[in-house]
Amino acid sequence: MSNSQVVRELLATLAEIKDMNASEARTLPPAFYTSEEFLELEKKEIFLKEWLCLGRVGEVPNPGDYFPIQILDEPLLVARGHDGKIRVLSNVCRHRSSIVVEGRGNSGHFVCPYHAWTYKNDGQLLRAPHMDEVETFDVRNCRLPELKSEVWQGFIFVNLDGNATPLEPRLEGLEPYIRNQHPGDMVYQWSREHACNANWKCVAENALEGYHLSTLHRRTLHSSTPTRLSEKLPCGESYTAYKSGYDPKFRPQMPVHPDVTDEEKRFSVLFFIYPSLVVSVAARRMVYLYFFPCSASRLVVRQGLATFDPQPSAETLETMLDPRIVEEDLEQMERLGRGLKSRYVASSPLGPLNLEGTVWDIFQYVARKLVTEEARGTSIRRAS
Repeated sequence: MSNSQVVRELLATLAEIKDMNASEARTLPPAFYTSEEFLELEKKEIFLKEWLCLGRVGEVPNPGDYFPIQILDEPLLVARGHDGKIRVLSNVCRHRSSIVVEGRGNSGHFVCPYHAWTYKNDGQLLRAPHMDEVETFDVRNCRLPELKSEVWQGFIFVNLDGNATPLEPRLEGLEPYIRNQHPGDMVYQWSREHACNANWKCVAENALEGYHLSTLHRRTLHSSTPTRLSEKLPCGESYTAYKSGYDPKFRPQMPVHPDVTDEEKRFSVLFFIYPSLVVSVAARRMVYLYFFPCSASRLVVRQGLATFDPQPSAETLETMLDPRIVEEDLEQMERLGRGLKSRYVASSPLGPLNLEGTVWDIFQYVARKLVTEEARGTSIRRAS
């Protein structure tokens, strides 16, 4: 089967599930995760058009702070200007397309290492050596392009094509479940980068279902957040979510925000803002992942931690995230990646709504973004 035919078959399958009830939820063909051509379609129709997370505002707390980040071969620069505004700029010099900035730092300007074109930290070109000798060039009319960006609950988002509708209204349905924890006020502590040999949807699905907690994470999470206490929350246009309940023997940890109720001390809320940010927010801490695909079977994952306590002790930080959890997940993603290449993979029913309903939500999201009338027509013809 040709690559194009694989994509057509996948789109026809997505067209079918788009009209299914959640009670009929089933796994999708392996090519949903392994096809490079299908990933290219996802990049074009999802990642280039949606809001993508770039990190936390706490990573650029002071005027002049900046950090570079590359997504989908697009070099970007996140910078807080001296006016206090956070901007997402192109990190490509306007002269001969060199990368301008490498590494984090603090500065009032950026100097391209190739020909010393110098930009203010709001993107405006300050000077360009010898370009005053070029009559057609005016330094005042040159700047690093600024991309459409938005901050929600302390997370920095960018929209690469500049046409996305505002993000915040899309997430209003999620707000009641996380309002009292005040995630936007939690203090950034650290972030780490992992390379993962998996498809981006595998990582999202794994992070957002509680079915595996008592098996894959038996040594780590099962004792505190067992599978049986998972509860799916209503999904929205741009997110899916569930509550991971704490075992009654698990003692709530302090300190927490005074708005957090006794009930809210007994669970964490996990949500996925399509297509790149997964968050687990609890009464006193927030763990998050944001990721970008490199290929159908590889992606870059950045993991971060923010806390209610602005200056937790080193010992406290260690208790907030067991590093074995990440190791367990990464090992499982490797196993899943190998398994998806088998010729014997078959469709299987998804688990109960509270355990894998979020996976179905992710399928539905991809279907909404990719299915066209042509794909629907193919689905109808195949069914008949």
